[in-house]
Amino acid sequence: MTALPSIDGDGLASLPDPAAADWRPRPKLLAAALLLLAFAFVAIAGPLLRLDAGPADVTRIFAPPSAAHWLGADDAGRDVLVQLVIGCWPSLVVGVSAAAVAVLVGGTVGLLAGYSRGWPDLALLRLMDYFIVVPALPFAMVITAILGASLLHTILVIGLLLWSTTARVVRAQVKSGRERTYVQRARTLGAGRLHILLRHILPQVLPLIGTTGSLAVALAVLTQAALEFFGLAGNDMLSWGTMIRFAFQRDALLNSAWWVVVPPGLCVCLFITACYWLAQSLEQAVNPRLAATDLRARSSRLREPRAGRR
Repeated sequence: MTALPSIDGDGLASLPDPAAADWRPRPKLLAAALLLLAFAFVAIAGPLLRLDAGPADVTRIFAPPSAAHWLGADDAGRDVLVQLVIGCWPSLVVGVSAAAVAVLVGGTVGLLAGYSRGWPDLALLRLMDYFIVVPALPFAMVITAILGASLLHTILVIGLLLWSTTARVVRAQVKSGRERTYVQRARTLGAGRLHILLRHILPQVLPLIGTTGSLAVALAVLTQAALEFFGLAGNDMLSWGTMIRFAFQRDALLNSAWWVVVPPGLCVCLFITACYWLAQSLEQAVNPRLAATDLRARSSRLREPRAGRR
């Protein structure tokens, strides 16, 4: 049976303990791990194998899938499967790098805001609110147009757009954690603010940061694909978003060449789904209350039809 969170000496439920996490295998966690490992393998193998889609071949323009070309050819007669493998690396690099920026900035701001009191907390909270209400994609398009399209600018813009969600979640948990008995005792014994944050509070919020980081990777890949679709990412390397943009620009759909559009779009969807499943599984593992609530909800749904038949 899943253990419920313990009650601290001050009468408040303690934060989820990473050491007491329930890491039993879950179908969604296994599926997410397999998908993400497959994407990581393809992203690493592409540059190592030095794949090349080959020169243009007018005899294979929009050629359908066949034994020689499993996913067909594009408007220039180049293999779509090879392009899909090549485009995996820049898509994942931008997603993971932008998520790292978001987690680093958001986690730092959340820790400082959650442990602070008075005007510093209020000022940081208002800053988070401003970034949360900003429309992400239009803002990213404007900033990249001003700064200039480049891979570094894309990573920084996406990372700075996603940090506020992580910061708010971390801030809420830190505010709860700073009132715990063990934190108050450490403060009474003369422990400094930095020591308390790093030694007592940060280990408790790390699983939560990992969960929000998984979602940030998914949002970063989606935003990067959207910027690539509009030609604003400034990435000279081929990516999934670039493949979708080229397919629309070169009338792949008008020629019924669905195999040029569907594979990169499906890769984006599968990667986002895997990140969401990973975040959901991690949250249920480190926070047993969610699993218990989900179990009670399922039990009530199973009992309702029986009560109706009576």
